Amino acid sequence: MQQSDNQHPQFTAEDVEIISKETLFQGFFSMVKYRFKHKLFAGGWSAEIEREMFERGHAAALLPYDPVTDQVVIIEQIRVGALEHSSPWQLEIVAGMIEPDEEAEQVVRREAVEEAGIEIGQIEKVTSYYPSSGGCSELLDVYVGQVDASTAHGVHGLDYEGEDIRVHVISRQQAYQWVVDGRFENGASIIALQWLELNQQRLKKQW
Repeated sequence: MQQSDNQHPQFTAEDVEIISKETLFQGFFSMVKYRFKHKLFAGGWSAEIEREMFERGHAAALLPYDPVTDQVVIIEQIRVGALEHSSPWQLEIVAGMIEPDEEAEQVVRREAVEEAGIEIGQIEKVTSYYPSSGGCSELLDVYVGQVDASTAHGVHGLDYEGEDIRVHVISRQQAYQWVVDGRFENGASIIALQWLELNQQRLKKQW
């Protein structure tokens, strides 16, 4: 049995032939249709494939953590994707879209002010991942940032963006228990809180 090489990916973008790309819809977000072929693991090329893709862009998210009080800052807001689910109001970490002239760290610092009214100190990157690469282009950078949790309170958000965001300050232990209990339904929040559970002792020493 042939062993796979897990060190490096077998294929890259060079192994895809994009036949056409058509914009189907252009609004707050956009929808595009790709026609493409790609190399096959067993050799040769695939038949022509047609897929619609939700063009979401590049985003960044941050979990504010106070290493002194061992608390995290969580936000709560209504989300259109959950409108017809059990609760449209989702518990999340702060996040925002990265504009072409911005860096991810700039975005999470700005969003922390806009969404939670807090200033972020030191920052550590957790990971980058595709939340739903089967049909969405979004790439999300995830961070944990140092904060003074005593400064976090109230309701925030930008009126012209229709934001109504409530701030919660809870213990790290409680937040992780909410992950275990399934109260968080947002991937970036779950990833950041699990990472914090593994790295909180180090952050307390460093921060």
